[in-house]
Amino acid sequence: MPRAVVTGGAGFIGSHLVDRLLAEGWQVVVIDNLITGSLHNLRHHEGNPALEFILHDVRQPFMVEGAVDYVFHLAATASPVDFIKRPLETLTVGSYGTEHALELALAKGAKFLFTSTSEVYGDPLVHPQSEDYWGNVNPIGVRGVYDESKRYAESLVMAYHRYKGADTRIVRVFNTYGERMRLDDGRVVPNFIRQALTGEPITVYGDGRQTRSFCYVSDLIEGLWRMAHTDYHLPVNLGNPDERTILEFAQLIQQLSGSTSPIVFREFLTPDDPHRRRPDITRAKSLLDWEPQVPLEEGLRRTIDDFRRRLNA
Repeated sequence: MPRAVVTGGAGFIGSHLVDRLLAEGWQVVVIDNLITGSLHNLRHHEGNPALEFILHDVRQPFMVEGAVDYVFHLAATASPVDFIKRPLETLTVGSYGTEHALELALAKGAKFLFTSTSEVYGDPLVHPQSEDYWGNVNPIGVRGVYDESKRYAESLVMAYHRYKGADTRIVRVFNTYGERMRLDDGRVVPNFIRQALTGEPITVYGDGRQTRSFCYVSDLIEGLWRMAHTDYHLPVNLGNPDERTILEFAQLIQQLSGSTSPIVFREFLTPDDPHRRRPDITRAKSLLDWEPQVPLEEGLRRTIDDFRRRLNA
């Protein structure tokens, strides 16, 4: 029975990865400090002897007893709200946290997968964004603490691969949504859905013409699973190339939720917000035989239902 360590495994994406690993018959050790994660995301596995939870901040060194076959490093503060509230944590989980996770993988002779982000491309000057594009990032901007921590972490992962022989993989995750997102996450999907369901105005920042490409979480997890079973070491984009404007997205959530909330326009909360975002997934298609399967409308219905249940709990 393979055994994996998942840092950030109590978070949104991390907990869905834990679901998949357990369903595939793996033993899983979750390491999380619960700053942005929640044990609620794992409670459906309560009593499962294949799951172990360790409360720990990966910015501090750590070791796990026993054999480890795989280290999945997902720990991060990934919301713009967190960039402002926790800038130092954001920087150091990407730097120290990644180094400590890599050291665990080396010590155990384990494979390693790092979830990077589309934010390494910054506010892109190339569209769509392929893995060969180096990005357009403001290193001293408010968003820089996240963007640069992930860019540094990618460099660190490749250095461990090239100079220490670590068996590594890098996935650049584009905007992902689905059940278990934090209600107060601050990103587009939870903001719009929460506002729509509570009757608050749906706030669109800027003119609403900026674009995003939203990938449903089950599609992302399938991509991570396939990537974990390759021997490819360079970055691979995982995301949905179905590009929508933010205004169009707000209108769709308004419609699917049956909300009467008005759409209002506000100035940008943070500078350097990307104006366009769409992944080029040519590499994922050829390498992993992967592309998203869940249409946006279907994924949003599931997510809205999940938010409605939690808001009414």
